[in-house]
Amino acid sequence: MRFRPCIDIHNGKVKQIVGDTISDLGKADGQPKENFVADKDAAYYANIYKADNLNGGHIINLNMKGTKEYKASMKEAIKALSTFPNGMQYGGGVDDKNAKEFIDAGASHVIVTSFVFNDGRVDYDALKRISNAVGREHLVLDLSCTRVDDKYVIVTDRWQKVSKEIITYNFLDRLAYYCDEFLIHAADVEGRQNGIDRDLVGFLARYKRVPITYAGGVSDYGDIELISYLSDNNMDFTVGSCLDLFGGNLSYERIVKRITTR
Repeated sequence: MRFRPCIDIHNGKVKQIVGDTISDLGKADGQPKENFVADKDAAYYANIYKADNLNGGHIINLNMKGTKEYKASMKEAIKALSTFPNGMQYGGGVDDKNAKEFIDAGASHVIVTSFVFNDGRVDYDALKRISNAVGREHLVLDLSCTRVDDKYVIVTDRWQKVSKEIITYNFLDRLAYYCDEFLIHAADVEGRQNGIDRDLVGFLARYKRVPITYAGGVSDYGDIELISYLSDNNMDFTVGSCLDLFGGNLSYERIVKRITTR
């Protein structure tokens, strides 16, 4: 079990937001609900993670590709990647044409969702292209999802589009052939600081083929222990809005100490 830190960037600022409140699809000015806006830049946080040897965290550009806000957030992301080379992953607007640029800029992996979806389904031709572009060992698939009845359905385009793909073990097996890891945000609880999606963690914990990092809803140390318990201490996790680095109540130093001394 590893703590995977995060740097979320929106409009050129490090932020923590409520995941399902992004509403910029089709317009460039949609503003999500913000839990925290940093007065430090992305490189500041990357340097903290580097000092603590916390490899495998992720940097996410939350803006819509092609906008001036996306470019501003990209500048911040590149600064963080260069601060902690090969120590963090990058996601946001990645496709088969630009993926290698992020690896060259210092990302250990690129994180992809929307590019490999077409009309609500996985486009396996696109998936093959981006996997070949950077190598399977440098690709993470973000399979963030929302609960629909008793199933978990993948959401794309910064959690704004509900796809037609349901997360099953067979589905994960098909995708695992092309990537090194899965990053899965529980979109329904992301940024709400009300606890993890226990059912989703329990379901994902039984999947062993490639590593999975769970994100969403961690509100106290008990949530971290619950992830450990449900996964037999094998599932990685991230903490966002509740972390004291981002204005929350959970001590970053305490989490690092508890995880590294297990």
